[in-house]
Amino acid sequence: MMEFAKEMIVPTTPDSVLNLSNRQKRLREIFPGAIGALDGTLVHAIVPTERQTIYRGRGGGRCYQNVLGICDFNMIFTFVWAGWEGIAHDSRVLTQVVFNPNSGFPLPPQDKYYIYDAAYANTRGFLAPYR
Repeated sequence: MMEFAKEMIVPTTPDSVLNLSNRQKRLREIFPGAIGALDGTLVHAIVPTERQTIYRGRGGGRCYQNVLGICDFNMIFTFVWAGWEGIAHDSRVLTQVVFNPNSGFPLPPQDKYYIYDAAYANTRGFLAPYR
């Protein structure tokens, strides 16, 4: 459904020098080893009639596509994957993107991790903080 140019979204390295605000520095202290945060969201989509069923939202009205994004601590997107049907769960989208060799998903190095919300399960390289 959508394409992003690689020139626009460029992964940072885990050792990149960051220009952090005090709040962002505090988050780095709380989550040592974290290299960014990821989450999914729904974006309104115009879909061909024959494919609308799988893109319908929970209310059965408008069509949506799932968008998975990763931001570093400078609040810069370092990865975006769009186009999944609106009824797919965030964890399903992430699993499929991680295991898709064509996605370019930037797996964290062995000693680093991404922060995400409780919609996802804790696993190596990914941490959902206790709520």
